Order: sequence, then C-alpha cells, then structure tokens
Amino acid sequence: MTGWLLRRVGQAALVVVAMTLIVFVGLHAIGNPADILLGEDMNQQERLAAIARLGLDQPLWRQYLSFVEGAFSGNLGRSFVYQEDAVRLILQRLPATLELAVAALLIAIVVGVPLGLFAGMKPDHWLSRGVMAASIVGFSLPAFWVALMLIMVFSVQLGWLPASGRGPTVTWLGVAWSWLTLEGLQHLVLPAFNLALFKVSLVMRLTRAGVREVLPQDFVKFARAKGLSPARVLLVHVLRNTLIPLVTVLGLELGSTIAYAVVTETIFAWPGAGKLILDSINSLDRPVVVAYLMVVVVLFVTINLVVDLLYRLLDPRVRLGAAA
Repeated sequence: MTGWLLRRVGQAALVVVAMTLIVFVGLHAIGNPADILLGEDMNQQERLAAIARLGLDQPLWRQYLSFVEGAFSGNLGRSFVYQEDAVRLILQRLPATLELAVAALLIAIVVGVPLGLFAGMKPDHWLSRGVMAASIVGFSLPAFWVALMLIMVFSVQLGWLPASGRGPTVTWLGVAWSWLTLEGLQHLVLPAFNLALFKVSLVMRLTRAGVREVLPQDFVKFARAKGLSPARVLLVHVLRNTLIPLVTVLGLELGSTIAYAVVTETIFAWPGAGKLILDSINSLDRPVVVAYLMVVVVLFVTINLVVDLLYRLLDPRVRLGAAA
C-alpha cells in the first residue's frame, strides 16, 4: 500500500510539472500581457519600467524557473490585474465553484442512479425507453442554450427562481457558503441543474449498462436461488457491483465539472473560479491562469487518489491483485 501511494504521489508531481511547463509555453505563444495591461498613453520609458516590474522582460525559461522557485515556497505569483496573490485570489472564488460542482454531482447521482437501475432492471418497459431517449437529449443540448431557457422559463416567465448571483452566504469553517440559507439555495438551483444535465444522462446510461452486465452473473443467480428478496439482491449485489465503474467516472466528472464550469458561471453570473479564469485569460493574467490550473490539477490528482481507494474497497479483486 505504501509503495503504491508513493508511486501515485510521484506521478502526480510529474503531472503538475508538465502542466506548468505546457501552460507557460502556451501563454507565451498566445501573446504578450504587456500589450493588454499597459495603456497606450505610457511613454517608452514608463512602458519598459512596467514590463520590468512585472518580470516580463526576462526570457521565458528564466520566468519559468522563477515561478518554480516561488512555488516551492508557496508563492505562485501576483496577479497582474488585481494586484493580489494569485492563490489567495483563486481560493476566495473556489468555494463557490466547489459548491456548484458538488450540487450538480449530487443531482446527477440522486436522479441518474435510480433511473438507470430501473432502466437496467426493466429494459423493455416504456418508461425505460423514455429515460434512455431523454438521456440522449441531455447529451445533445448545449449547456449555454439550456441555461438561457432555464432563465427564460423559471426566472422571467414564472418568477420562481433568481436568474443570477449567488445570494446571501453564511460563513462555516471560515468559508462562505450559500447553500446554508434558503435564498442561497434558490440561487443555486438553476446553475446546478444546468451543470448537472449532462452528468444525469451519463450516470443513467452508465448505471443501466452496469446493471445489464451484472444481472446475468452467477453470483446474482445464486443470490436469487438462496431466496433473498429482490430489494436485497438489487441493493447489495447488483448496485454494489454497478458502482465500481461508476465511482471512477463520477470522480473524473467531479474534477471536470470544477474545471469546466466556466459557461454556467458566466451565464448565471456565479462568482466562482471559472468566471475568474475566463477574465484572466482575456487579460492574459499569467499568474492567475497558471495558479488556477495548478489548483485544478491538484484537485484532479486528489480526487483520482480517493477514487482509487474507493475502488479498492468496492472491488476485492483489486486488493487481491495488489497483494499478489
């Protein structure tokens, strides 16, 4: 177990280093931040002084080495635009994104797993066929269009839910959360549902496929032959084995939801890290972009590690293979 954990940590470190190098080269190829950040009314001397102050007068390899040196001390740079520590700026916005991503994933699990179980147990039922057809629609609809339709129907026409913003927050464990208030939950519903639509379709289809694969297995037939109730067979034997691939996919989807919530946050004016990174890309705020991607990579690596641990708990074959 210790050797496996050390290998994973080493792989994670390589991923983070490779990511920073790719991002630095990519941002350098896109353009010079000085062309956007510095005003045209500055004379040449003032312009050169500002470029030197930002550290953009150094060659790219020296800028990268300076970043690596600062990263070891916990300093990932200072935002060109906001003039704040890049990590602190991201961590101020990240709870809102985490709140939105976790809410979307919970909706996907609560809605997708039961519907997928039903569709897998009774594939010829008319409701199962309707669920599978609806999942294709969920895959096909663009997120920005769904978001606009949700705002049009539930905010403009019906007036049930707010169209933008995060609402009032309550501080818990030193972090501001909106789901702890009723008005905050109302602000959370539409963006979370919009972000969860694709995930619901994915979870439904994965659960159905898993159920169809597990049902013909001998251990399920043996459980039925023992006289176990259908509910126990479904929940203990079928569902547990269906969750093995589902846990892996849900872990990856949580990471991708955090990383790619930009569209939803922009349309619903949700003050999360996704909107921050979009603004930073537009202004070529290099420290914020690199720091954000490093935070996302660390989240991905952590989530994958937790998923692997859960996989070992759910599937005894993994533990036996590791022991062998």
